[in-house]
Amino acid sequence: MLNLMRLEIIKFKLGSYIKGAVIANFVIVGLILSIMFISKFEGSTDFNNYQEVLTIIDSSVRGTFIIFAATLIAKLIIGEFKSKTITTLFMYPISRKKLIAAKLAIIILFTFCAIVITNLFVTAVFCFISESFQLLPDTLTASMITQLVPSVFMNAIAASGMSLVPLYFGMKKYSVPTTIVSSILIVMVISSNNGGFSLNDIIVIPIALALIGVGIAYLAIRNIEKIDVH
Repeated sequence: MLNLMRLEIIKFKLGSYIKGAVIANFVIVGLILSIMFISKFEGSTDFNNYQEVLTIIDSSVRGTFIIFAATLIAKLIIGEFKSKTITTLFMYPISRKKLIAAKLAIIILFTFCAIVITNLFVTAVFCFISESFQLLPDTLTASMITQLVPSVFMNAIAASGMSLVPLYFGMKKYSVPTTIVSSILIVMVISSNNGGFSLNDIIVIPIALALIGVGIAYLAIRNIEKIDVH
């Protein structure tokens, strides 16, 4: 499995996605800090404490990498079915199930690691600059940090499962645009903030979507032997 994953990473030159993730880190940091500095200079009271900003950071990071995951699904799976290059792979003496499982494992691991690392990086940079320039009237406490870490990991696990949902829509007609658009719609629904409330705050919803995503991945692996690409 690990060897298959390594070969897939080399084949699709997925190092470019890591570079993209690094760029996304700095873009998110820049956007968050821009909003905070503008609010401070205008004397706005839109953000009163760290919890509000940390929630926005977490939501932004998860949304970004759920869409990243959809582009990976489109490249590693949907694109190969659409171009029929997957038929060549199916001719090799390699289990179809292991091949698809390796592709999905890459997507899940990338999404999970990217969300955790980006969340911690953006939060660390923001907190350091916020404390230095007093961007918030609130004070950062040790309890906030201890609560943040498990929350980041749990949200990353849920988002990794959720990121697989677009696979279902993409496999319908082997459509790359449908795969990516469905991920954007999921992010818009889950991450939209209305008066400080989002559907992600209802713990059952992200867990349910994560389980649906895992179920879709399981069915994709289980049924791959029955799929005949012409």
